[in-house]
Amino acid sequence: MPTEPTEPGKSPEPTEPTEPTAPTAPTDKNRATAAAILPLVGGPDNVTSIAHCMTRLRIALRDRSLVRDEALKALPAVLGVVEDDTYQIVLGPGAVARVTPQFEALVEEGRSAAPPTPAPPPATASPHPVTADQLAAQGASLKEAQKARNATPVKLMLRRIANIFVPLIPALIGCGIIAGLNGLLMNLGWLPGVVPALAAIASGFMSLIAVFVGYNTAKEFGGTPILGGAVAAIIVFPGVAKITAFGTELRPGQGGVLGALAAALLAVYVEKRCRRLVPEALDVLVTPTLTVLVSGLVTLFGLMFLAGEASAAIGTFADRLLSTGGAFAGLVLGGLFLPLVMLGLHQALIPIHTTLIEQSGHTVLLPILAMAGAGQVGAALAVHCRLPRNGSLRATIKSALPAGFLGIGEPLIYGVSLPLGRPFVTACVGGAAGGAFVGLFNQLGIAFGSTAIGPSGWALFPLLDGTSNPGVTVAVYAGGLLTGYLVGFAATYFFGFTGQMLTDLNTDPDPDPDNPDPDTPDAVSGPAKAPALT
Repeated sequence: MPTEPTEPGKSPEPTEPTEPTAPTAPTDKNRATAAAILPLVGGPDNVTSIAHCMTRLRIALRDRSLVRDEALKALPAVLGVVEDDTYQIVLGPGAVARVTPQFEALVEEGRSAAPPTPAPPPATASPHPVTADQLAAQGASLKEAQKARNATPVKLMLRRIANIFVPLIPALIGCGIIAGLNGLLMNLGWLPGVVPALAAIASGFMSLIAVFVGYNTAKEFGGTPILGGAVAAIIVFPGVAKITAFGTELRPGQGGVLGALAAALLAVYVEKRCRRLVPEALDVLVTPTLTVLVSGLVTLFGLMFLAGEASAAIGTFADRLLSTGGAFAGLVLGGLFLPLVMLGLHQALIPIHTTLIEQSGHTVLLPILAMAGAGQVGAALAVHCRLPRNGSLRATIKSALPAGFLGIGEPLIYGVSLPLGRPFVTACVGGAAGGAFVGLFNQLGIAFGSTAIGPSGWALFPLLDGTSNPGVTVAVYAGGLLTGYLVGFAATYFFGFTGQMLTDLNTDPDPDPDNPDPDTPDAVSGPAKAPALT
C-alpha cells in the first residue's frame, strides 16, 4: 500500500501498527512541528517571548508583517490562529505542551547561531588605552570574553538558578524595608496600632516565598510553572505537621527555598516524562495529576527533611564562620567577591542569601560582600587623582561614581579598573579591608545583616537588621564602607600604576579643537581646564 508524502525531516508513518522502536519519535514529531512554525512567524529574531496555555502557543513578535498567516493555518498540526496581545497558534491540549519546549529550543539555537559582532579595533598603538572610550571598548571586550569563558555547564546551571531568584528581589527589597520600618516603630513604641499591619505586610511574602521559587523553577527549566508552584506549596501548608518522615514530625516551611527548588525540579522531570509517555488524548488529565502526586509524595517523605537539614547547616555555618573567624572570613569574602563576579560564581550565593533571610530575617554575608564595591569606589577616586590630565577618563569616573556609591559597580569595573588591570587588584584589597572591618565586629558580637538582596553600598542602609542597637549597626556598616574607600584609594594611589602606565595615561588625547595649544591656560589639558571632582 503506498504511503502518504511526508514532510522533510520526518520518518514516514508505517501502514501497519507496530511497536515503537525509537523513544525519540514523539520529540521528532513535535520538533518538526516547531521547525515548520518558526520560519512562518519571521524566524528566531522576530520572536521576543514565548509562552503557552492549555491549547495555544503564545508568542510576542517584533514585526507582525513577517508572519505568513495562511501558510501557518495550512500546517496539519495547526488548528487555527488568534491575534490578541500576543500571536496565538492553536495546537490543542497535550500537543501545545510538547511543541512549546521544542519551539523555544529552536529559537534559542537560531539566535546563538548568529555571527557575533566583532569588537572594534584599538584606536591607538599605545600599550595602555588612553581615552574613556578606549577603556570602555576594552572593558566591553573583556566582559564578552569573560562571558564566553563562563559558558561552562556548571556556570550556566548557576545562572539558571540565579534566574529563579532574581525576579523575587523587588519583593524582598520592599518587604525588607517595611520590616525594618516596623522594627523601628516597635522599638520606639510609636503607632502601636500600625505595627501588626506592617508585620503582616512584611511577612506575607516570606511565608509563601517557597511557592514563588517553585513557580519560577518550573518556568526556568521548561515545565509548567503552576505545577512547580503547586508542588512547592506543599512545603508551607500547615497540615504537613501531621506527617512523620525519618522518624520526626515535619514542620510547615521545613526545607524552605531549597526544598521548593528541589521539589519543582523533580516536578519538571516527572512532567516531561509524562509528556513523552502519556497519549495526547489523556495528557491534560493524567500529566498534571501524576506530576503533583509523585513529586508531592517524594517532597513530603524525603525532600523536606533533607532540604531542612541542608538549610540548618547553611545557617549554622554562616553564624560560626563570622562568630569565630569574623575578621579573616570578612577579609577573604570582601577581597574575593569581585573575582567571583568575574567568574560568574557569585550566583551560587543567591540561594544561600535567600535561605539565611528565610531563617533569621537577614543575610549576614551581604554587608561583608558589599565592601567589594567600597574598594572599587576608593580605587576609582585614586585613578581620578593620579591622572589629572586625562579629562576623558576623569569625566567617566565622575559620571559613574554616584552609581558606585549606591553599590552599582559595573560602570567602574568595566569602564575603569578592569581594563587598567592593577587598579582592579587594588580595589579588591580595599574590599578585603572593609570586609575584615565588618567581620571583626561580627566576631565581637555585633552581628547584623541585610533583610533583602540586590542593593549594596549606601542603598543597603535601610535594609540593615541585627541583634544590636540600630545606631551601632549603622555605624559599623558605615565604618566598613569608609575603610573600603580609604584602603582602596591608598592601595591604588601608591601601587595601582607603573611608571609607564602613568606616562601613557596621564595625557589628554582629546584637546579642545578650538584651542589646541596645550601650553595656554585655556587648553583642555591645562590646569584651568582640568576637571575637578565635585
